[in-house]
Amino acid sequence: MATNYIIGTSGWHYEHWRATFYPPKLAKSSWLEFYARHFHTVELNASFYRLPSEDAFKTWHRSTPPDFTFAVKVSRFITHIKRLRNAEEPLHNFLERAQILGEKLGPLLYQLPPGLHRDDEVLESFLAQLPHGWRHAFEFRHGSWLDDEVFQILRQHNVGLCVFDMPKLTCPLVATADFAYIRFHGSDALYSSNYSDEELADWAKKITQMADTLKTVYIYFNNDIEGFALNNARTIRTYLQAK
Repeated sequence: MATNYIIGTSGWHYEHWRATFYPPKLAKSSWLEFYARHFHTVELNASFYRLPSEDAFKTWHRSTPPDFTFAVKVSRFITHIKRLRNAEEPLHNFLERAQILGEKLGPLLYQLPPGLHRDDEVLESFLAQLPHGWRHAFEFRHGSWLDDEVFQILRQHNVGLCVFDMPKLTCPLVATADFAYIRFHGSDALYSSNYSDEELADWAKKITQMADTLKTVYIYFNNDIEGFALNNARTIRTYLQAK
């Protein structure tokens, strides 16, 4: 079974990309359409800070080609304020809004706060609320969660572990669902360091080994400074296509 690698960046609306990626005179309202000519997916980060309007989701859907995929970062109100507890209503509201993307909706990313320690009961209770038929991935920012027993809980619900690369905290390259989700935040400096070709070639090798039985692997680069994310995404795409 051939694995489908869907590769892009975390966000696209960066002013400092105007000189290195977007044409200088291109209106910001056309940036997503331009971005979608070069990449088949993007990770929506604005949804983490506030719930986008219905019109925003409709515009994003309309501005991209039929085969484009949006990964959507779930509201921090659910992950950071409610901390996965008593979140039925905001979760329902968020999912209702996200499904406006229709066939272009990819995985939903739940990034937990660094101060949230492992609690299997809370995790299992929250996972039980998630609708089947959607793709969900969890990015744990406290090391206590990075444990085989937690990974097994995710497997039972076919929920993905978001594998991440960042300084000071290492996440194992493990798949817990029929898809994988990987985020690159920068190996030396958070959100800003540039991955070398050698680093990306090594990552590509490890990813292909991990993805041998997977349908899809989503990969996003979150090191947007100086357009590093754009170049790194292109480079690893080349390596994975070659393999």
